[in-house]
Amino acid sequence: MFHSIIPPYLLEQLERSASDPSLRARFRQSLQHDAVLRTRPAARREAVTEAADGRQRKVYDAEHGTDLPGTLVRSEDDDPVQDKTVNQAYDGTGATWTLYKECFGRDSIDDAGLALISTVHYDRGYDNAFWDGSQMVFGDGDGEVFGNFTASIDVTGHELTHGVTQYTANLAYDGQSGALNESISDVFGSLAKQYAAGQSAADADWLIGAELLLPGVQGVALRSMKAPGTAYDDPRLGKDPQPADMSGYVDTEDDNGGVHINSGIPNRAFYLVATEIGGNAYDDAGKIWYGTLTSGNLSETASFKEFAEATQATARALFGDDSAQLAAVTKSWQTVGVLEDQTTLMNAAQSSLEPSAPPSAPPSVPSPPGTDE
Repeated sequence: MFHSIIPPYLLEQLERSASDPSLRARFRQSLQHDAVLRTRPAARREAVTEAADGRQRKVYDAEHGTDLPGTLVRSEDDDPVQDKTVNQAYDGTGATWTLYKECFGRDSIDDAGLALISTVHYDRGYDNAFWDGSQMVFGDGDGEVFGNFTASIDVTGHELTHGVTQYTANLAYDGQSGALNESISDVFGSLAKQYAAGQSAADADWLIGAELLLPGVQGVALRSMKAPGTAYDDPRLGKDPQPADMSGYVDTEDDNGGVHINSGIPNRAFYLVATEIGGNAYDDAGKIWYGTLTSGNLSETASFKEFAEATQATARALFGDDSAQLAAVTKSWQTVGVLEDQTTLMNAAQSSLEPSAPPSAPPSVPSPPGTDE
């Protein structure tokens, strides 16, 4: 399954707004190329090979072509090379592997030592990075709006997590389950960056793709988990369309039912959980989300509510009925409108049971003239 970091609606907006014909052509080419890739079956996987510590990375160079994987340019334990993008791809996949191994005990994407394959310099001016069901692929960007797609660890972590979801809950890429698929990738992409930088939940920027936007773009990142809808407001990109809660949920057939748009709602729920619990987001909050993803209890078409209730069940199992972790999970899903606030419901129910005021006496009607009182 093809999963890309830049959604089609963003490339469509860039194509519409571009005044430079050559730049418009680059956006159109990326958009058309992605449309073709979405129709292709998942690529065949390379045989698993393991290094001594279980981690195996291989970075290839497509040399601006589209044949995968390309020419091998760096393998596990090789020294850095002169090409910065090769080293960034190597480091980003390594940071993601380390997060999963050290925080959650997972051995690579498939939990069985799958080699982490990356290809850089894919196509010319290609505005995306994607997971194709087998490996990571990075474009160099258009040079005006987006730079090299290897620059953000969270983008690499995001795309590799699509692979983790593929091997675990396998959430359908449509509607709310698709938005959860996207959100889970943002969550663990952000955690990979936070773990690599040693950041607490309070210190993290909670931005996805902050390093992709080039100078002159009016924005800070592709998405903000802390404040969905505020990542950018730029004449070329348009305004960030993500809602922060269910009151702004976007009902659309575009983008597989709004998977990149509505993912802002569960993204914010995770941010709220992590900051409410405090400490490192890859500890308690991360364990709740990872445990939910790998529990085997999620349906492939899980709704936001089903996922929220599953995170409650995981928090309860890990930390107990009266735990601060469970309270934080419940409060966060209520804040974004996925779960109903039981206190509000109880107050409403109590109000409906209170006796109503006695009816007032009917007004007196004067007797017709000429009659006895």
